[in-house]
Amino acid sequence: MSPNGSDRSPRRPMRRKLLQALTAGLVLATATGCTWEDFPRLGMPTPTTEEAPRILSLWQGSWAAALAVGVLVWGLILWSAFFHRRSRTKVEVPPQTRYNMPIEALYTVVPLIIVSVLFYFTARDESELMRLEKQPDVTINVVGFQWSWCFNYIENVDGSTGDAKKSKELDAIPNRYKDAFPADAGGVYDCGVPGTRNPQTNNPGPTLWLPEGKRVRFVLTSRDVIHSFWVVPFLMKQDVIPGHTNAFEVTPNKEGTFLGKCAELCGVDHSRMLFNVKVVSPERYEQHLKDLVKKGQTGYVPAGIPQSGPSKNRESNIL
Repeated sequence: MSPNGSDRSPRRPMRRKLLQALTAGLVLATATGCTWEDFPRLGMPTPTTEEAPRILSLWQGSWAAALAVGVLVWGLILWSAFFHRRSRTKVEVPPQTRYNMPIEALYTVVPLIIVSVLFYFTARDESELMRLEKQPDVTINVVGFQWSWCFNYIENVDGSTGDAKKSKELDAIPNRYKDAFPADAGGVYDCGVPGTRNPQTNNPGPTLWLPEGKRVRFVLTSRDVIHSFWVVPFLMKQDVIPGHTNAFEVTPNKEGTFLGKCAELCGVDHSRMLFNVKVVSPERYEQHLKDLVKKGQTGYVPAGIPQSGPSKNRESNIL
C-alpha cells in the first residue's frame, strides 16, 4: 500500500505487459523475411508491363495516406491516454468539451478532403488504364469457361484463312472491338483443360504467348459464368462476364513466364482455373503462331454467350 492508502501494484505488471507487447511487435515486424527492396512495393509483385507502375504508385500512395492517418490517430490516442489520465491524488471530473463547432467542422471536413483526394487519383489512373487505342498491335480474345481458358489469337497468320470480323465463332464480340481486328485475320487458337501444364515450368494451365514491347488488347468473353482474368505481375485484372464483353490493354516489357489465375469464385473447381503467360520477343511470338498452324489449331473457338440488346454496341472508351 502507498502512503496515501492507494495500491500501486497493478500499474507495474501492466507496464511490463505493455513492454512485452511492444517487444513482440518489433520482433514480428523485423522477422518477416522482407528486405528493403521488397518494402516499397508493399506486397505487390514486380511490375512487368508499362502500365503496372501506375497501379503500384496508386497502391503505395494509398498506403502512405493510410499510414499518415493512422499515425495521427495513434498520436491523439496516446496523447489523451498519457496526458489526460486520472490523477493519482485528485478525483475531480476534468473539464468537459461539448458543442465545439471548430472541432466538429474539423473532423467532418478532413475526412471529406482525404476521400476526395483518393477519389481523384483513383479516377485519374482508372481512366488512363482503361483507355483503348484505336488500333492495338495485338488482339487476343480470352475465353473463360469451367474449368480452364481458351485464347483466340486474332492475327493474319500464314496458313490460316478466314475473317475474324465475320467469323460466327466471334459473334459474341461487339462491333466496336471487331473494327480493330486485322483484315482477313484467319487466326489461331489454343485451349487448355485443368490438367494442362506448361512444358518449360511444369506450372498448371494453358500458356498464353505475348510479344514484348507490343500493345496487347485482351477482349474477355465467357461461355458460362462470371470469371476473372488476372495475370499477377501485370497488377491488372478484369471480370469475364457472360453476355457482356470487357477489354483492357497492356504493353509487356519483360520477358519471362508468369502466373495467371481466375480471381472470381466461379464454382467447385475454381482453384484449378490457372494459366501461364509467356512473354517473348516479337519474332518468337510470330513463330509460335506458325507452330499453332502446323498443329492444325487454325480459326477460332466459340467466344461465348452473345451480347445482345442496346448494350452490344454502346459507346466505348476507344480513342
